[in-house]
Amino acid sequence: MKGFKTNIEKDTLANKNFRKVLYTSAHSQLVLMSLKPKEEIGLETHPENDQFFRFEAGRGRVEIDGNKYIVKDGDAVVIPAGAKHNVINTSATDELKMYTIYSPPHHKDQIVRKTKEEAEANDEEFDGKTTEKLPRKK
Repeated sequence: MKGFKTNIEKDTLANKNFRKVLYTSAHSQLVLMSLKPKEEIGLETHPENDQFFRFEAGRGRVEIDGNKYIVKDGDAVVIPAGAKHNVINTSATDELKMYTIYSPPHHKDQIVRKTKEEAEANDEEFDGKTTEKLPRKK
């Protein structure tokens, strides 16, 4: 297996998609996200997935089980599995750029959803297929 290497800050800042899955392994998944001004992910819960967010541009708010955190470039947030959460772009003019790591994977590998509406209409969950073919168990 070769793993995955990239300039994550450059990729995150260049991303214009609501969601873009970059790499999926058996136990985690790297996803780029971009929220338009005043857009939000929407209140959600992942019963089986921890989620890490790293913010690269913009300003926003993360809500976790009623707790509210202001976020900006350089901030990171961890959301435990089972927590109700939302990420909100609080800017009226700038996109909120971030990457997230799900553990275990949450979405189908290599999925790109240009808009939130497209993501909501086609929310395909992880199907067990990883970016790299997993070695056979002996």
